[in-house]
Amino acid sequence: MINVEIKKISYHPPSKGYAVLLQEIGGNKQLPIVVGSTEAQSIALAMEGIDMPRPMTHDLIKDIIDSIDAKISKVVINNLSRGTFFAQIFIKKINNSEIKIDSRPSDAIALAIKTYAPIFTTNKVIESASFKSIVLESGTTTPATQETEYTKFKTLDNLKDALGKAIEDEEYEIAAKLRDKIAHLED
Repeated sequence: MINVEIKKISYHPPSKGYAVLLQEIGGNKQLPIVVGSTEAQSIALAMEGIDMPRPMTHDLIKDIIDSIDAKISKVVINNLSRGTFFAQIFIKKINNSEIKIDSRPSDAIALAIKTYAPIFTTNKVIESASFKSIVLESGTTTPATQETEYTKFKTLDNLKDALGKAIEDEEYEIAAKLRDKIAHLED
């Protein structure tokens, strides 16, 4: 298995969703996973450490697992079939036995962030779906690890989309935090 970390989240125009870009720790292979806007927002909020006034779904799951003295030991993106990724969440119980639960990768990733659990993918998945460079809209190719102005603007676009959704959903505390993050990036 290959240990990966979240490199970034960016808007994915063809799907009108978002791509969570996972990168091999200590390597250069990258794995893009397209997720919906709600899932991307949940992952982004978890990455930023933003706590909601009321528990969101991933907070609820984390609280349930904590309350039964169990912990998420790892998540594994374990399969890719016809363009769809599959994942498993590994939960270690108090007696040290471990159970696996099938999951969407977006949910598994959000829970991994919230519980500080490592994220893995199989060799087969990363070999079949990874890439070593990103093709920009202009048609030029750049190393995927290089930060670009394009990435910065896409991140701002993502945050502005999330801000609009937070305002629409009347989540004003989140909106204020997102507004501050946007202002920081624009400076």
